[in-house]
Formats: sequence, C-alpha cells, structure tokens
Amino acid sequence: MDTTNNIFKLDQVSFRYYDHFLALDQVSLSIGTGDLFAVIGSNGSGKSTLLQIIGGLLHPEGGSVFFRDRLVTEKTLRDKSFLKFFRERVGFVFQEADVQLFCPTVLDELLYGPLQLDLAETEARARAEEVMQMLKISDLRQRPSYMLSGGEKKRVAIGAALTMNPEVLLFDEPTNGLDPKTQVFLLELLLALNEAGKTIIISTHDLSLVGELQAQVAVLSEEHRLVKTGSAEEILRDEELLLRVNLIHEHIHYHGQTAHSHIHSHYLFHKH
Repeated sequence: MDTTNNIFKLDQVSFRYYDHFLALDQVSLSIGTGDLFAVIGSNGSGKSTLLQIIGGLLHPEGGSVFFRDRLVTEKTLRDKSFLKFFRERVGFVFQEADVQLFCPTVLDELLYGPLQLDLAETEARARAEEVMQMLKISDLRQRPSYMLSGGEKKRVAIGAALTMNPEVLLFDEPTNGLDPKTQVFLLELLLALNEAGKTIIISTHDLSLVGELQAQVAVLSEEHRLVKTGSAEEILRDEELLLRVNLIHEHIHYHGQTAHSHIHSHYLFHKH
C-alpha cells in the first residue's frame, strides 16, 4: 500500500440508518493511489455502506472522509467545482445493475456520464465505442436494459463508469449473481484496470475473489467495526479472525459420541 500518497482517508467514520440502526462504528483506514483494495465482512457488517460513503453517495454522522486531502461532505459536494472534480475521478458500480441503468439504450448509458461532465459529444462517443469494444458489448448498443441478461447488464454498468475515465473505481459485491464466465471476465478486468493504474476498491464476502486479486484487505466485524487490515495472504491465513467475523464457519460431525469440528471454507480448502 502506498501510505505516502493516500487517495482516500477515513477518520473515525460512523453511520446509522434512520438515526437508529448502526452500520459503521468509528472506522478509520487509508487507501493508497493505485491500490487494489477489498472491504470484506459478513452480510450486514456495513461494507456496502462504507463503499457508498467512500463514493460520496452517503455521508457519515461522525468522522471525516478525505479524497486527495480534500474533505468530502454533503456541503463540499454542493460546490460545483468540487463536485465535478470528485465525480470525474471516482466511479461507482452498484451491486444491482438495474439501480444504475435508466437510459433508453446501452449507447445512451455510456454517453450519459461524459456528457453530464460537459465532454464534447465526439469525445464522448469515441470513449463509448472504445469501452463497448473492450467489454464486448458493441452488438448491444441499441438494446434497452430490460432486454439484457444479468451479465450483460453488469458489463453495461461497468462501461457507464469507465466512459468517465475515473482514477478510482468502486465495485459493490461485484461477483454477486454472475455466471462463472462473467465472473472470470470481471476478475481479469479488475486486474487489468489496476495494472493500468486505476485504484480499485471492492466490497465483498467472496474470499476466493479476494485471494485471486491479492488485494489489500480491510475486515469489518458483525459489530460494524474495522478489526484488521492487511494483505490478502495475511487475512486469508487468519482462520480465527475469519471465524470470528462469520466469513467461514465450523462444520461439525460426529464419530460415535464424539463431536469434531472442522473449519469449512470453499476458499481455504478448494483452491484451484
């Protein structure tokens, strides 16, 4: 991790839904420029909430969020120059692509963001064409989103973020609901984007994805606290931690009257 050149810094960030339901409890972390970073935790631990706070879609009730040493708040994002600065540089891909897709056709989806940032239409179209070729969705350009498969929708949602050419890409549970072929494509894309210099931040409970990406990892507990950060190798070796945060479980069986428990994890014991 590039600790001398942090792109994001979170200091004691807390968040509650409806001022009542705790989602994050005093989370502090730093993400370096060019990192491949994963926030992991069980369902309900707050990882998607944390990703949306990093992306400026939610705002903490306590603590601070900095992007390139500039404070990100509801107030600062009302400033048009800072809003443009932030939105040009930070792209977000939602867990459910349907949340993100609303334009009449695939091409319109890819053009929407660049045109909103006042990019010339010729440049926006050139970006859209390049991204469609890269994501192998050129033949879908005139299709509405309701005529796309789940994997196609995911590619279009990613394309809509990529045409903005952001420095940072945030992916919320990127492999959820995808077929194996699309999962492999997405893994290769994440690695390629990171190698090209993009900062990639994902939220996931998919330990195999974390291992394949060899990401830097932040672990959230079921109490919505940050309990450990480290390399993928270090985190995935820590079986006690993974049990404690409910990312793996013990499988119990009996020999006669004696119970034996074994840690059960598709990642740890079914490696490729």
